[in-house]
Amino acid sequence: MDYCTFRKNAAQVRPSTRQRAFMENPFYAFVHFSPNTYTGLEWGDGTEDPAIFNPTDLNCDEWVEAIKSAGMTGMVLTAKHHDGFCLWPTKYTEHCVRNSPWKNGKGDVVREAAEACRRGGIRFGFYLSPWDRNSPLYGTDAYNDYYKAQLTELLTQYGDIFYVWFDGACGEGPNGKKQEYDFDGYIELIRKYQPNACIFNDAGPDIRWCGNESGTARYAEWMVVPHELCFRAEKQTEGSLTEGSLNGIDNMWQDLGSMKVIQYSKGLAFCPAEVDMSIRPGWFYHSEEEPHSLERLMNTYMTSAGGSATFHLNIPPMPSGRFDPRDIQRLKEFGQALKDAFGTEKGIGKTVTKEKISDTQCVFHVTLPEAETITYAELREPLCNGQRIERFRINFTDPNGETWNLFDGTTVGSKRICKLWGPTKLTAFDIHIVSARDDVENLQILLY
Repeated sequence: MDYCTFRKNAAQVRPSTRQRAFMENPFYAFVHFSPNTYTGLEWGDGTEDPAIFNPTDLNCDEWVEAIKSAGMTGMVLTAKHHDGFCLWPTKYTEHCVRNSPWKNGKGDVVREAAEACRRGGIRFGFYLSPWDRNSPLYGTDAYNDYYKAQLTELLTQYGDIFYVWFDGACGEGPNGKKQEYDFDGYIELIRKYQPNACIFNDAGPDIRWCGNESGTARYAEWMVVPHELCFRAEKQTEGSLTEGSLNGIDNMWQDLGSMKVIQYSKGLAFCPAEVDMSIRPGWFYHSEEEPHSLERLMNTYMTSAGGSATFHLNIPPMPSGRFDPRDIQRLKEFGQALKDAFGTEKGIGKTVTKEKISDTQCVFHVTLPEAETITYAELREPLCNGQRIERFRINFTDPNGETWNLFDGTTVGSKRICKLWGPTKLTAFDIHIVSARDDVENLQILLY
């Protein structure tokens, strides 16, 4: 296969309908809640007494209100963490809320969270840990049947699910054995009962891990990656450009999608990255911890949701079942900062003309109706055509005819927020597509 053909094939790799819908709302919440909230641990060992779980003041409507105040549009609840304790009254284990004193064993955190999300107009999803340190079946073939039974309960009893989140944690169970997870079987169930739900896993099929839990994104995030990395995603191309191997590729590589990497791939897949972090150092609540600074949260947003990835921000409830007032306040501040930055679009009525230089280079000339001070330019590729832009520059020419660079960027994808050198008062500027895998047929441009 020649270079031009391989590159054009890469440009044609496209998202599924569910992925496109998911990327329209790339900022959503995680809620880590389990016996760890009461023991002070991050990973429980499965021997916890269910009696310690007692959120006497649980208020999921407050969760939703706080989540919405930050601009998030969904919530993912830890229905079961590694300790195996289930936040719903599952039929398949006694290690669940049915044996806690909360509501005399009649409570269901999953239901309360799901119903609060619907009342508040946000989406609901769940995390069901494959690793279960409590189940005696873990490490045997029977465990996969047990896990699928619990997964089916969650998929069929709580309304529409927008996201099912798996991690790859796989430690020893009570019998000293590790488990071979039947992820193909898990995915089949999700597609059967919740066909519109996206699925997170290190290997896809829909959303992949960014490689860390510190909120750090790559300098260039490609949504089109080697199938060798996301082997549970749909392979959309066949054949490599260069003989070689990508053995050992993983999500911690800093370059996953450039031509110098994908040239060795035997096939490409569409699988965007998720940047996940907690609002405080721990994933579960620890009273001595403080929420991260507003500056850190804003920087993470800019490089994740604003960098062709998604942003999954965890807020851990206190033992009472309420959010810490400090976290609620920080979420409100965060939401206000996002509104201040992106709440009012500028340059309404602007004209955009395209100058085609070649199949892989072009310039978008942008003219504003009147001079405006612009701080951010938000660029979006039409993902129905695939991800194509490899490098771009934003320039403007001053009245003296001198050209100044306002931003120098790599990938665009679903959304790239560009903080311009300035803020700058502009009447016109140019976006130079320096390198692309195929013709950039359209580019959505929003100014703030």
